[in-house]
Amino acid sequence: MSEHDTSGESIRQAASESVASGEAIRERVRELTLQALQARRLDLHGMREVMRAMTEGISLGAQRRGGDVREALSEAFAGMDQAVSKAAHASSLALKEMSARGREFTDTELRQGLERMRSMEGDLLSAVRDISQATGGAVKSEWESLSAHLQNAGTDTGRVVSQTAREFSARVTSAMSEGAVAGMEAARLFGERFTAMASGILAGMSEALRKERQDKS
Repeated sequence: MSEHDTSGESIRQAASESVASGEAIRERVRELTLQALQARRLDLHGMREVMRAMTEGISLGAQRRGGDVREALSEAFAGMDQAVSKAAHASSLALKEMSARGREFTDTELRQGLERMRSMEGDLLSAVRDISQATGGAVKSEWESLSAHLQNAGTDTGRVVSQTAREFSARVTSAMSEGAVAGMEAARLFGERFTAMASGILAGMSEALRKERQDKS
């Protein structure tokens, strides 16, 4: 997948090839997911499309492999989860930075930001459930097994979200008790500021990972 072509079909094809090759599946899937998330600038609809295309591609790649389906899916999902957890971490850092600015960041907006973060894990788990229903054979069985495991064990993404929620728990409780609801325009403007900042942080994190891999090689 090229940096400029992050269409759903391109993502599916690249993910499929990464899993079918059997080489460094986790790292390759993580890199692909990060690249696609950056291209969508952490837009919620765009992120859902990325997760759906990635799981579809992973499933196709596992079918092409024939054997070792469980390990392939496990490694591929781990890479995908690591990438989404990076996006959640970037969002957490964006919330903290915006919160430090005081008046520019209200408690209601904080709650909105946390809800956007929670949706990352929800969409990730939904993508796994959806693909488990859409495929068949051994791949279907392994997706279902993975989905059941994730419901109990959780994800790296979920742990980042939970930690962020705990750090802001007092303010979130206050905002919820007041029943404050941001207007549509205010919510839209906050969403734009939040995703722009988080996207910029994620780009920096991704670049650091790329440099680290290059140094190792």
